[in-house]
Amino acid sequence: MISEQTSRHASSSRLRSLVLSALAAAMPCVASAEVATDSVPPAEVRLDEVSVTAVKQASSLLRQPVTATIFGRRELQAAGVSGMKGVSGMAPNFYMPDYGSKMTSSVYVRGIGARIDQSAVGLNVDNIPILNKNGYDLDMADLDRIEVLRGPQSTLYGRNTIAGLINVYTLSPLNRLAGVDRGIGVRVMADGALPLALRGSLSIYGKASEHFGASLTGYTSSSRGYFKNAFDGSRTGRTDDQSYRLKLQWRPSSRVSVENTTSLSYAWQDGYPYAFEQTGEINYNAPVTYKRTSLTEGLMVRWAAPGFTLTSITGFNYLDDDLHLDQDFLPASFFTLRQHIVERSITQDFVISGRKGVYSWLAGVYGFYRAQRMVAPVEMKADGIEELILANVNPILPAGMSLSWDEDAFTLGSSFDMPAKGFALYHRSAVDLGRFSLAASLRLETEHTAMRYWSTLNTSATMTMMRGPMPVAIQKAVDIDDTDRLAQKFTELLPTFSVTYNLRNSALYASVSRGYKAGGYNTQMFSDILQSRMMEEFGRPAEYDVDKMTSYLPETSWNYEVGGHVSCNKGRVYATFAAFLIDVRDQQVTLFPEESTGRYMANAGRTRSLGAELTLRYNPAPRWALHLSYGFTNATFRHFTNEGIDLSGNRVPYAPANTLFLSARHFFPLRSANLRGISLEANLRGTGSIYWDEENLYRQPFYAQLGATATIEGRGWSAELWGRNLTDTKFSVFRFESMGNGFRQRGLPIRGGITLRVALGD
Repeated sequence: MISEQTSRHASSSRLRSLVLSALAAAMPCVASAEVATDSVPPAEVRLDEVSVTAVKQASSLLRQPVTATIFGRRELQAAGVSGMKGVSGMAPNFYMPDYGSKMTSSVYVRGIGARIDQSAVGLNVDNIPILNKNGYDLDMADLDRIEVLRGPQSTLYGRNTIAGLINVYTLSPLNRLAGVDRGIGVRVMADGALPLALRGSLSIYGKASEHFGASLTGYTSSSRGYFKNAFDGSRTGRTDDQSYRLKLQWRPSSRVSVENTTSLSYAWQDGYPYAFEQTGEINYNAPVTYKRTSLTEGLMVRWAAPGFTLTSITGFNYLDDDLHLDQDFLPASFFTLRQHIVERSITQDFVISGRKGVYSWLAGVYGFYRAQRMVAPVEMKADGIEELILANVNPILPAGMSLSWDEDAFTLGSSFDMPAKGFALYHRSAVDLGRFSLAASLRLETEHTAMRYWSTLNTSATMTMMRGPMPVAIQKAVDIDDTDRLAQKFTELLPTFSVTYNLRNSALYASVSRGYKAGGYNTQMFSDILQSRMMEEFGRPAEYDVDKMTSYLPETSWNYEVGGHVSCNKGRVYATFAAFLIDVRDQQVTLFPEESTGRYMANAGRTRSLGAELTLRYNPAPRWALHLSYGFTNATFRHFTNEGIDLSGNRVPYAPANTLFLSARHFFPLRSANLRGISLEANLRGTGSIYWDEENLYRQPFYAQLGATATIEGRGWSAELWGRNLTDTKFSVFRFESMGNGFRQRGLPIRGGITLRVALGD
């Protein structure tokens, strides 16, 4: 039984001892790297473990003052990862819980994150930015690698990368068929799991010449869900996903490359598995569905001229997002919500970089435009009318008077146009002075966001009063039609400073950087505003300021970090470690108002996050691979008062204090013409503790999940037998309150399956 009572516990001493031991084991590599007499040739360094995107950063992580974890193709396949949610916890201090729907997509890094509206972590897919976090939870086939960069990336990548950046790369058709001048390759994947869940993909790679290649990929998955709705016995969390990708690559010369990627995806889900705490049951009576269609078009052109490289990255994204929600999550009839979003966005980034002697530089111009239209009507039903309106109005009426509603339900109508646009200039300069490298970056970012809203309500109620011996009924119509336009403008200077001390195949660094996350508007508060307006019609005074209730300010931070990268023993040992202190001003936190099913973003005055993280990869023998990732974060409110309660000193909710990932893989070769060998892998994922509210009344203690995979590999094919959460650990991934009721979602139970892969034409 997992306890979630009010209490605070220090981080596990065993976890800290494990990290210190692993760090101590890696430190001799740092010392030996400086005095080594047999330098490791660059070709022998494991670049697959340390390379990052070359558009805005150097090709080797060993020389960069940034903390990152890179997952290659084999590692992603072994873990069953098809999107960024799959690497949650595998990278230190990176947490993306699986709850709600694919729209949720909450990401937390180093104690910083966001549950609603804009993300604190950026996402690039094949170098194309995804602006709306509703589109983050994507399932894709043929992932080549995922890079998790932690700490502010705002200087080079701008808005909403205050906590970090995720780079997702898919297989390149030219690299996929690198050994031939022309040809065709096929990749097939089929996966089945219990309870009934199916996945499959088909990819065709074609290479017309050494200069041009193309690939077409299709992916599909479905699941019948892991939980049941007690109201009608139906399964909740059923999913159906499809995605298609066309990728074209043209390299007419060694100096010019052109890449175009078109992606289309569709997602459908049924039900939010939120259980009522008093009963432990999922039990609600209105349909809950989520549907998303998205289209992304990205074009990247690169020209390597003598002395500099110029890159243009153009992205277009279309998102159609439709949610139907039983907002009270009860068998009673209080509220239902429909939220339909149609969004179009375009981004353009020009990057120029060069190097002359010991001096290297990078500069860029970035701009974006986003047009979003949202319709979000809330339907007030019979129980909501009775308990939330009449129960509040009738007690304050004079004796002999009572109010009754003329309808069983009415609609609080809200619609919004929310355009946003931004422009940025940025520059980075670095100089190498022997073993030292000094770098400074600066970004000027300006953004304008606006909201045009329409709020409508058309209903009526009847007031009954006594006039003498006879009751008199007076009908009162409520007809509200409000509209207005609000706008905000933000301008920020975002500097970064770093110093790196370079050893042989290793480096130590210190950096100071400023992070930034844009402000915006709380659209979900408009149903509450309309209710207040309606209550005024019946004599209950209400004071509200639409601008104040709906807008929230940008979030900014200063990140102070020291760390290092170590590669030694001919690349068999690779480690990256860091310690950080983050001072956040106006941190955006999600709050739930009392007597409401809504939620809104507010600014906490000041928060502080401090911690450390370690990634250690070790190949003790040619057939062994060991991986350790650990992250510790202590994120607390320094100055924050909510509804008259001083929360200073409390932990920031939703962000875990510890993340842990351990894995061990061994390969057994087979002497057979058709079989290459068998690999066995075991892994452990640990997360927690996590507080669920600003007052720290509820929390999820630290928990761990055991996984294992057995793979038999043939010539061009493989078969995997895998299991997740083999100990069937019980834990919560989310907990919240609505109208004074507590709800939570449990994590996925024990499950397992078989995955078959076939690759032809390698």
